[in-house]
Amino acid sequence: MSDRILIYGIGNPGRQDDALGILLVDKLDAWLKENPHVRAETDQNYQLNIEDADRIADFDRVVFVDASVHDIESTLLEKIVPDFRSDFSMHYVEPSFVVGLCHQVFDRKPACYQLHIKAYEFEFMKPLTEGGKKNLEIAFKEILDFLQQAPMV
Repeated sequence: MSDRILIYGIGNPGRQDDALGILLVDKLDAWLKENPHVRAETDQNYQLNIEDADRIADFDRVVFVDASVHDIESTLLEKIVPDFRSDFSMHYVEPSFVVGLCHQVFDRKPACYQLHIKAYEFEFMKPLTEGGKKNLEIAFKEILDFLQQAPMV
């Protein structure tokens, strides 16, 4: 039996490169329709909320995908270390906190990762930047590789 996998895109489609996580999930949804043998689910939202701890509890592997301003070349896939601190705003929580809640509340420990996609601009109602488009393609290939690999440790 294969892993239950969730790819969760985060972002604001109305703010240029902030849409990268959402766009990757949209692209993956189209790919999954053409490849029904691949067992993966997708989800997306403007931001993470504490309720997402329940959403990820039924999966073996989860990848949160989001635009990033980190100093990376194009993408970075990293394992998430659960954060059990309860310092969050009512408007946004970090993936590490959602994973920590999943451990504490549901006693479930899916292997969770974050795929950072290098973003450049976040202006309202502007198109994706050329760099963002390039990095989206790189990230999409990374997600396809992830879906075909054995679980990362």
